[in-house]
Amino acid sequence: MSALSICYFVLLFPLAFILHDAEEVIVQHRWMLSNRNKLEERFPKLKSIVNHLSTFDTPSFAIAVAEEFVIIMLATGYVLIQGRHSMEIWAALFLAFTFHQLIHILQGVMLRGYVPGLCTALLLLPYSYLGVKSIALALHGVELMLWAFLGILFMVLNLRFAHWIGKLCHQRT
Repeated sequence: MSALSICYFVLLFPLAFILHDAEEVIVQHRWMLSNRNKLEERFPKLKSIVNHLSTFDTPSFAIAVAEEFVIIMLATGYVLIQGRHSMEIWAALFLAFTFHQLIHILQGVMLRGYVPGLCTALLLLPYSYLGVKSIALALHGVELMLWAFLGILFMVLNLRFAHWIGKLCHQRT
């Protein structure tokens, strides 16, 4: 990975993550409470997810985000020390983050309105596009798809863990 790529993509990733997730932390709980009924009516099959997210208050959500931020920082640091497969691991996380942003945009389209994280997802689209384009130059075909799949799988599994830890830590305070 070139020094320019490290400056533009690797070091900006934690900042992009914080920017995006700050929007989610600030807005998520109030938005879920005010849109819960509408979501349950439009998407009855997602009622359990809506219920879970409605009980997820701001401090619990912030703890979950902090856990995810630690992972982003560790991956970024690992790239800087040029650890084994560091670029692939970082790319997997970046691709999962980009996928996460696309989910927010899709949610906004499906709901025909604002969802938490939509503004920063749109704002970060050029950064994500250029990052994915750079990753595609380094990882080709099956390798790119494998690391993207692993990143998304890790994101889904870690999201469950982060939510659990967020609720657990907040219950103790």
